[in-house]
Amino acid sequence: MPRNDSLELGELTDTAYYTLLSLIEARHGYLIMKTIEEMTDNNFSVGPASMYTTIKRLLAAGLIKLLDDGEEKRKTYIATEKGIELLKKEVQRKREMVTLAEKILKH
Repeated sequence: MPRNDSLELGELTDTAYYTLLSLIEARHGYLIMKTIEEMTDNNFSVGPASMYTTIKRLLAAGLIKLLDDGEEKRKTYIATEKGIELLKKEVQRKREMVTLAEKILKH
């Protein structure tokens, strides 16, 4: 199944997950990229093209919204309630995946 179908299935790619997580607080594009690097201790990074593609998809799905902060040069985004709910479901889904893997691997 193509990765593009993941949002329709209620699942997030890693890029969408970290982008949405970074938008619990309002941020503009460059700050989103820096926040993702900081929150993952530089273990995950998102380039501008990938980030803006993901932002478009998250906007279209109603998971984030564009804020009018009066700054024309920078677009600022924040997660919507729908986005936060999907993020919570995704955390639970990943937790269940890890629990199953630990059980199978006997860790």
